[in-house]
Amino acid sequence: MDLTPLQWLFGGIAALLVGMTKTGIPGLGILVVLFLAWAFDGWNSIGIMLPMLVFADIFAVLWYKRHANWGILVRLLPWVAAGMIGGAAALRYFGQSAATKAMVNPVIGGLVLLMALLHLLERQFGEKLAPRSTAGAAAAGMAAGFATTVSNAAGPIMTMFMAAQRISKEAFMGTIAWYFFTINLCKVPIYAANGLFTRESLLIDLLAIPAILAGVFWGKWLLPRISQQAFDGVTVTFAIAGAIQLTIPQSAWDGVAQWGQALFTR
Repeated sequence: MDLTPLQWLFGGIAALLVGMTKTGIPGLGILVVLFLAWAFDGWNSIGIMLPMLVFADIFAVLWYKRHANWGILVRLLPWVAAGMIGGAAALRYFGQSAATKAMVNPVIGGLVLLMALLHLLERQFGEKLAPRSTAGAAAAGMAAGFATTVSNAAGPIMTMFMAAQRISKEAFMGTIAWYFFTINLCKVPIYAANGLFTRESLLIDLLAIPAILAGVFWGKWLLPRISQQAFDGVTVTFAIAGAIQLTIPQSAWDGVAQWGQALFTR
């Protein structure tokens, strides 16, 4: 395996952010998707990312498990499972192509922006717009299940859904830790069946462990030092930024990556 300096840089940043998003600042996961796509091609990055997520999920569950809100999970997970079935079918039918992500990602981004709008308007109009109903859980769960299976891009959806629950930052972290740990484990056989894991991708995951560990401990150190208000603001901001990123064509991000590579190699 021969990685370029830029691949090492972007891959290391992505691994660090994986750890931080699991234990300290939810929403950074969408940046992981971006950096890994820059470091490796889109479909290879999906197979590389999942083992990183599962490894970091273990620490999040161990540290925050007692804070989980199981009522939210019980309402959400059946709908997520339904979305994952649809995502698995899409992977099997459309195959591993950039066109699949190009179709799905703008829809995901638009949905997150709608959720963000409802969340912000809720402050003005009260509980009528709060997405805490069964229908809201069903829509968010199915969209998250489909998005996470097809492109590991469910982070902004779940961040906005959890922000709308108005729970403490500890409960937020505990609930989302169990959610992602469960879902990411369920994705492993789906990805394996679609050939997304290779010897090279798993070796990259092993090399990323030190950076992931740095991220999980940094995130754990940071969370108690962030106020509830700042935590709420940061998570929503990153979710909106992630949604905007998903709506921008991949060709534009490829251009940015090529510019960065040219700058780095001068």
